[in-house]
Amino acid sequence: MPSAAEPIVATMSNGPAVKSTRARRAVAFARVGVLVVAVLVLDQLTKHAVIANIPLGTTQKFLPAVNLVHIHNSGVAFGFFAGGGAVVLILTLTALSALVIYFLRRPTRPWLWLPTGLLVGGALGNLIDRLAHGYVTDFIKLPAWPAFNISDMAITFGVLSLLYVLEGAPSKRAEE
Repeated sequence: MPSAAEPIVATMSNGPAVKSTRARRAVAFARVGVLVVAVLVLDQLTKHAVIANIPLGTTQKFLPAVNLVHIHNSGVAFGFFAGGGAVVLILTLTALSALVIYFLRRPTRPWLWLPTGLLVGGALGNLIDRLAHGYVTDFIKLPAWPAFNISDMAITFGVLSLLYVLEGAPSKRAEE
């Protein structure tokens, strides 16, 4: 039994050994914060670069099968609910609130910080545009797919990683 002066060490499945539940919570919150900031900075920088360098409504070749465009999107990801205004805002804030509450209740759940950071960062990146301009700037265009931006990618990967975190790895489910 460790003395009161010795820290209790626990191993997280997604990181190095961390001291106590309080420390694990702090690490999880720090990871979410860093990821949110990274998504926001990358999203806003790329949108500002597009606004400054690509005229609205035009297309520029970037890579094979990838074009850069400059369009305004008043809907949610990939243009769904275009013109939804208040409905889009309410849906976004409701989903974001539910996720944040879930994370606040379970911050030490392995890897939950990843989808939380991606989803909060992505939602805030598009929310900033929506509140400032009434639309979101989209600029990545793939063949047969609506234009999207960095925030949309973060939201998509956030949803996928949230499903993975909540459902578990396929090998784990097969063992149960």
